[in-house]
Amino acid sequence: MVRYILQQIKITSSKAFGKWFAKNVVEETIDLDGLSEHMSNHNSPYSKGVIKGLLTDMIQCIKELLLEGKNVKIDDLAIFSLGIKNKAAANSEEDFSISKNIEGVKLKARATGELMSKSLNLDATLKKATFINGKLTPAPSTSGSGSTSGDSNGNTNGDDNTNDAPPVINPDTDHPSDGD
Repeated sequence: MVRYILQQIKITSSKAFGKWFAKNVVEETIDLDGLSEHMSNHNSPYSKGVIKGLLTDMIQCIKELLLEGKNVKIDDLAIFSLGIKNKAAANSEEDFSISKNIEGVKLKARATGELMSKSLNLDATLKKATFINGKLTPAPSTSGSGSTSGDSNGNTNGDDNTNDAPPVINPDTDHPSDGD
């Protein structure tokens, strides 16, 4: 289930100033060790250690291939490629230099198959978050009449039309258009 909170755009120069948008809530980040354990618990004949070793080797091989100028496609996951982070454009081809015009390289990943948006949209279920990392989200600014029921984690399933007062958007890190 994809849980979300509502946030209001507080950037006065934005065309969407004062409007509200949904932002997904990330419960936790699973590292390679956690992913290996999770995979080994899915009726796998392979231990967590074997799976982690294979994944670690896969990551190193993907990096090696990318640095050789190749893209790597893992079906139903993504096509991995490198991009160039440019500092500034040069006035002419002769004026261009790596040190002056290139900041570095970046990893790009484009979803494929089961992780493409059209597939995720079919499988995703959305629910307004009432608890984030064990803390209650801000109370509704107006009294709502929606009923709620709790689950074993202390989460409540209330009316999705409540007017929760969300956190303010940080213009340096939060952008409604960046696919969050």
